[in-house]
Amino acid sequence: MHNQPQYFHPQAEAALADQELRANFRGAMDYLRDKRKTAFDDADEESAIRDRAEAIRQRCLSKLPELLEQLETNCIANGIRVHWAENAEQANAIFTDIIQSHGGTLAVKGKSMVSEEIELNAAMAKEGITCLESDMGEYIVQLGRETPSHIIMPAIHKNKRQVADLFAEHVPGFEHTLDVDTLIQTGRRVLREKYRTADVGVSGVNFAVAETGTLCLVENEGNGRMCTTVPEVHIAITGIEKVVEFLADVPPLFSALTRSATGQLITTYFNMISGPRKDDELDGPKEVHLVLLDNGRSQAFADEELRKTLQCIRCGACMNHCPVYTRIGGHAYGTVYPGPIGKIISPHLMGLDATQDLPTASSLCGACGEVCPVRIPIPELLQRLRHEAKQEPNPGALPLRGQKAAASNTEAFIWRSFALATRQPALYRTMTWCATRLRRLIPSKLGPWTRCRTAPRPAAKTLRELMAERNK
Repeated sequence: MHNQPQYFHPQAEAALADQELRANFRGAMDYLRDKRKTAFDDADEESAIRDRAEAIRQRCLSKLPELLEQLETNCIANGIRVHWAENAEQANAIFTDIIQSHGGTLAVKGKSMVSEEIELNAAMAKEGITCLESDMGEYIVQLGRETPSHIIMPAIHKNKRQVADLFAEHVPGFEHTLDVDTLIQTGRRVLREKYRTADVGVSGVNFAVAETGTLCLVENEGNGRMCTTVPEVHIAITGIEKVVEFLADVPPLFSALTRSATGQLITTYFNMISGPRKDDELDGPKEVHLVLLDNGRSQAFADEELRKTLQCIRCGACMNHCPVYTRIGGHAYGTVYPGPIGKIISPHLMGLDATQDLPTASSLCGACGEVCPVRIPIPELLQRLRHEAKQEPNPGALPLRGQKAAASNTEAFIWRSFALATRQPALYRTMTWCATRLRRLIPSKLGPWTRCRTAPRPAAKTLRELMAERNK
């Protein structure tokens, strides 16, 4: 299933009509919100953690060009080969060249939203290379030929019966069962053999440390560690914004990430990769490659306000608390990054012409901003993008692709007329006089919108008249 953001409204309607999907998300979102609330049981501690995480991300982003150069220098010194990709096409070409240079045909892949962003699996398939997802959620959606519906839990839209049906269809010898432990073990048995035979391991990067040239990877299943150590070649890919200045910056961000994402104080595995296997070491890959992807991030970086979008550490908390996402799920958005964070990231990756409906798919309740561990002002940025979709860019701002894609001549005429009326006192008084005298001509029943918003009709007698009668 590959939805598109241009069709957000019909996709959202279809999701709302899917009662099983609604039930799956209802239970999952309630669970994740409760877990986060338990992890942040002290409001003062939560505020301190978020303040520090925000400060670290803003400091690192303010030095982004210098830190990227430092990261490259130290990675190379550690034996990691660094590649730069301006867009998805260049990134996929780099993967193709590396894998084909080793005669590879199978890559086993850890969870990576950036690889989803460049559609790595499809691109490699065209070159005769199979990319097998090893994260259990990613493996499930790959079997179903779907895309992830959440950036932390890719298969959160499915229940155990749906997973069992997928395994029965695609896994030879599987006996249908709803026992969760059996389902997990089934996936593990399939994947275990693939680690041994894969030519290349692929992973994402949670934090890339400029100071030491270290790639940090957060996970709970152990598949990330297998992907980065068993195959002879390891390729890591990350967006350029994931660089941090010091190794000491990682623990505060790690704490903010895990508590916000899954309600854990710490994850099961935290991997620190600083280079390929050395001559005196028994395990690990012989080659480590790092692909640094731009793909629209420089455009966001160039604008001081929109740069805050890049603070994101991909925890998914904003999705779990969004009244829109929790009802329609991730696929309705038609983008790699759904939910509130996707609404502000996707325009930079895909252009406003393709994503013009997403910034308006929000109630602006502010829940996303209240739970963001790095304090991204998502509601304010959504309002900025709504303006960008209809107006010229602000002076000095780098225009987004598709600027003014949602502009409407009718809407512009209405607002110009309103502005003119409010600037002319005589015209404004005339307009309001007419509005109050003609309000009785408004139909009494124009549907739910009018019933909720039409002001009550004036009483037969004014309050002043009633008071005068009482005082007689």
